[in-house]
Amino acid sequence: MCSVRQAIEVISSLISYSHPIKVFAVKWQLIRNKLEELCSSLTALENCDSIQNPILSGMISAILASASDCYDLARRCVDLSYSGKLLMQSDLDVMFAKFERHAKNLFGICTAGILTQGFAIVVSRPGDNACKDDMRFYFRDLLTRMKIGDLEMKRQALLNLYDVVVEDDEYVKILVEVGDIVNILVSLLDSVELEIQQEAAKVVSVISGFDSYKSVLIGAGIVGPLIRVLESGSEISKEGAARSLQKLTENSDNAWSVSAYGGVTALLKICTSADSRTALVCPACGVLRNLVGVDEIKRFMIEEGAVPTLIKLAGSKDEAVQISSIEFLQNIASVDESVRQLVAREGGIRALVRVFDPKSACTSKSREMALRAIENLCFSSAGYIIMLMNYGFMDQLLFFLRNGDVSVQELALKAAFRLCGKSEETKKAMGDAGFMSELVKFLDAKSFEVREMAAVALSSLVSVPKNRKRFVQDDRNVGFLLQLLDQEEANSGSKKLLISILLSLTSCNSGRKKIASSGYLKNIEKLAEAEVSDAKRLVRKLSTNRFRSILNVILHS
Repeated sequence: MCSVRQAIEVISSLISYSHPIKVFAVKWQLIRNKLEELCSSLTALENCDSIQNPILSGMISAILASASDCYDLARRCVDLSYSGKLLMQSDLDVMFAKFERHAKNLFGICTAGILTQGFAIVVSRPGDNACKDDMRFYFRDLLTRMKIGDLEMKRQALLNLYDVVVEDDEYVKILVEVGDIVNILVSLLDSVELEIQQEAAKVVSVISGFDSYKSVLIGAGIVGPLIRVLESGSEISKEGAARSLQKLTENSDNAWSVSAYGGVTALLKICTSADSRTALVCPACGVLRNLVGVDEIKRFMIEEGAVPTLIKLAGSKDEAVQISSIEFLQNIASVDESVRQLVAREGGIRALVRVFDPKSACTSKSREMALRAIENLCFSSAGYIIMLMNYGFMDQLLFFLRNGDVSVQELALKAAFRLCGKSEETKKAMGDAGFMSELVKFLDAKSFEVREMAAVALSSLVSVPKNRKRFVQDDRNVGFLLQLLDQEEANSGSKKLLISILLSLTSCNSGRKKIASSGYLKNIEKLAEAEVSDAKRLVRKLSTNRFRSILNVILHS
């Protein structure tokens, strides 16, 4: 009787013997690949007693007989002693077919129940400092178990595989290099055993996170099985599939394949279902967001009701769902006015304002995302800005300018800065709301960028006559500007911005009077003498008409 160990040794020896062969290189490589597959399968059977399994014993005898014939062919190719090329090519094709048949037969007897957990030897996982060859051997053993093992062996092999690939990126590289392992994972996604499907989806999700291996997964036909998992898999399987698709569709080249397999419909169904968990909805939104870059797919999404579906999700109590849905709305409408109008009609702008509302229970991250979306979708149109004002957005923005966390406050300042560059009506509304007194407080911030934004925004607001009068009514505003001007170094950027604001205030009688009667005029004159930008203009403005005498008295006292 022939043992499994004997078969492994013979095949390993044959593989080594065939490597130096120079002729018919392609055909010998195909034979070696099949021999390695057989060797990997037999390794999993090594502790199975072939004497007690007559079918297996007969299988091993047939494999050894074929190996012996192959040795003869290999010897003749090494010695170049074959009678003709065509005949040798035919003999090699026959030999490959034999080994392929052996592999299929071995698979058949194992899946029929002959190979079980009790019969298979367990290959221990190599240690942390193991070489690549040891890891390859371990992965081949896991591959064999996934291919020919019973349900429990498959499940345990997938669990072990997942534990390894999440631990070290280098292991993922070795895994992908092991032939057929990706194809097996793809096939297991269609398993009727939900537990097997779940574990396979988890492993695929890890591999799909590596840019280098996304093309390998796509080439193995991963998209179709992933979509089928979304349609009929368990909740855990769906989560793994959605995460994989989100990573794979970061490259828009893969968008069409997702759409072709019905992925958009399946993803929208997940987003619509009240039973879908956060861990599933978030990556589903992420996939949809990645697909909107393809115009035809975007149109299909709109026809399928994606906009109202995602607007509804923006009102979720879960931060991750809110952020994912808002990102989608921002992407789908960012460069398309017709979609932006649809978002507005469906209540999208109102939904974003509700998320931003300080009275809501939303997190800072959700508010930040909502504010960015509001800026991108609404600030380009006077009509949308009016809509925002009607929804109370100005009061919300002012609140966060006064009381927000640093990150939200900075975004609020940037938003206020952008709004100040819009219409006269918007500037009036901001003046009435109380933005000017808050912007003044940012003029002595440590960051020059913050000081600059505040100064430019304030200068824009006080260019409106109504706002100028309101601003100078508070003596502290003008006094603070002059005090900052006195502190700033000559020719600094901040000093120039402060002078530009004061120039705007001189267009108002009360503003000119307050500046002229302050105790900072000598400083302003020195700046003019130092050729500081606009300082001379400021002096001339203050020196005209009835203010000339006041100025002379003050300057010569």
